[in-house]
Parts: sequence; structure tokens; C-alpha cells
Amino acid sequence: METVQELIPLAKEIMAQKPKGKLVKLYVLGSVLALFGVVLGLVETVCSPFTAASRLRDKEAAVAELQGSLEQQALRTQALQEKGKQQDNELHGRALSHRQHAS
Repeated sequence: METVQELIPLAKEIMAQKPKGKLVKLYVLGSVLALFGVVLGLVETVCSPFTAASRLRDKEAAVAELQGSLEQQALRTQALQEKGKQQDNELHGRALSHRQHAS
């Protein structure tokens, strides 16, 4: 079934065969499910611009959050490196002062 227009002739053909009890229920159930699928397809088509924009905003927010966390991590790494350099300088200064006192 490619289009909705094909459903009507098919339904007429099926009803012309005069199906009995359980088959009628099966046909009705199939028809309801087909219509439900058509309605869901229409709703998805109508809502797609809004959901696409929402997904784009979500991606932009995720990228911004990731960049922020990377920047914070870089700042922490830089601070730790500076602290390490300061400690190295202090240790080097203490070693020099001990050498001067020892001589």
C-alpha cells in the first residue's frame, strides 16, 4: 500500500467478499491500526520542524557545556603546573640556602 487512496478500493473488495465474524474484527483492527499510523505520520510531519530546532538547541547546549568543562580542566591543569613550579622553586631555594649554610 503506497497511498491512502488504495485503502478504499481494497476495503470495498474485502467487504464484497462478505467476511464472517472473526475476519471482520481482524479487518476492523487492521483498518484502525492503519489510520492510527497515518495520524501519527501526520503528527510527526507537523512537529518535525519544532523537534529539529529543539535537537539543534540541545546539541549546542551540550557543545557549550563540553567546552566549559574543557576550559575548567585546562585552568585546573595550568594552576597545578604553576603550583608545581612554585614548589620546585621553593625546594631549589631551600637547597641553595642549605648549601650556603653548610659551606
